[in-house]
Amino acid sequence: MNDWPEGWSGDNRGDRYGRGSASAQPESARVMRQVRGQAAPGQGAYGRQGPSAPPYGNGVPQQQPSYVDGQGYGGDYDSGYNTGQVYGSPGGGGYDGPGDPAGGRGPRPAPNWRKRIKWTAIVVITGLIVTTVSTYFWADSKLNREVDLSKVIDRPEQGDGTNYLIVGSDSRAGLSSEQKKQLHTGSAEGKRTDSMMILHTGSNGDTLISLPRDSDVEIPTFVGSESGKTYKGTGRHVKLNAAYAEDGPELLVRTVEFNTGLRIDHYVEIGFAGFASIVDAVGGVEIDIDKGFKDKYSGADFKAGKQTLNGDQALAFVRTRHAFAASDLQRTKNQQKFLAALAHQVATPATVLNPFKLYPTLGAGLDSLIVDKDMGLYDLGSMFFAMKGVNGGDGTSLNMPISGSTGGNLVWDKAKVKQLVQELNNDEKVTVTGN
Repeated sequence: MNDWPEGWSGDNRGDRYGRGSASAQPESARVMRQVRGQAAPGQGAYGRQGPSAPPYGNGVPQQQPSYVDGQGYGGDYDSGYNTGQVYGSPGGGGYDGPGDPAGGRGPRPAPNWRKRIKWTAIVVITGLIVTTVSTYFWADSKLNREVDLSKVIDRPEQGDGTNYLIVGSDSRAGLSSEQKKQLHTGSAEGKRTDSMMILHTGSNGDTLISLPRDSDVEIPTFVGSESGKTYKGTGRHVKLNAAYAEDGPELLVRTVEFNTGLRIDHYVEIGFAGFASIVDAVGGVEIDIDKGFKDKYSGADFKAGKQTLNGDQALAFVRTRHAFAASDLQRTKNQQKFLAALAHQVATPATVLNPFKLYPTLGAGLDSLIVDKDMGLYDLGSMFFAMKGVNGGDGTSLNMPISGSTGGNLVWDKAKVKQLVQELNNDEKVTVTGN
């Protein structure tokens, strides 16, 4: 069956104008599109009797009207112009956004602030954890664990609390000729102990005890740290710093333990260069000097009163002894005072919470510290906070009690030393006073 209107079949178009015509004559006006409803049953697409194609969708009636353009085109095509809903459809989905009867953009949903705050907090906390863990492992890897306390023989029993032996050496390692001149260190080979302190941390307050380098001590039987050979004690008495010069940190620990009866748990040593670098990295250390003094040997030149010392000045302050009558005892007091102030400065929020100060300080300190093999960052942190506490009045600081001298060496007061060690081992409040 041909559904074309009469005269429009493919074989009988004749000499017509319009679509596909080669004639130069103008084409007649086209018939405008018409809207028609659903064809009645039994009628074709143009109302003629006869079969028609089944409705689109397997027999489901189509609700939209079909269109005809008068030339057989259009079918069921619906451009939407008949309803005016091409743009800005009231029902939604138009250009101007869904659900806006006025044709404008609909309101945005309110932000979920609780969710935003939650995720922001998660990101910040995660960043802090990652930074803290990374810093811990970085710092831990920089510790120079060179001292093996397992080589120390015949050790005293463990008491309550923790005991640190803190040593300041005169090592010039890493210093240039210009730096040695600037720091007034001289150019002596090797290294000796300029200062020695025992820091006890416990539940009844922390105690910082200075051991004068000229203290008269007995060198006991010991095992050589390098040779492994046993050297029998002969009752030989020397200055305390000679033990370090003879066989290093292990013999120094052995000598301190033998002459005091106090077990040393951790060893910490720092040289000239490292000390000055830490002070400079932290931005200087404020200290109140009771009485001004000068010393051409150390380069010290200080007036009385509060002042902030840089690295060079700090080193001169803790090394000076020629300016004092009781040279070694006064120097140990100055060392105690300054180290406690330095620990206080390092442990302040201005340093700990400022990465531009914290990392240079950690780098300078950890590069120059020498510690025992069992020393961890937690132990090192506990040591600094304990020294800060001593400076803040939460602990006690004293020199080892002295009863006199012999051959230029300072002799310890045996009765007071015994009482002091007993109080430390029992983690009791220290009542002993020193010089």
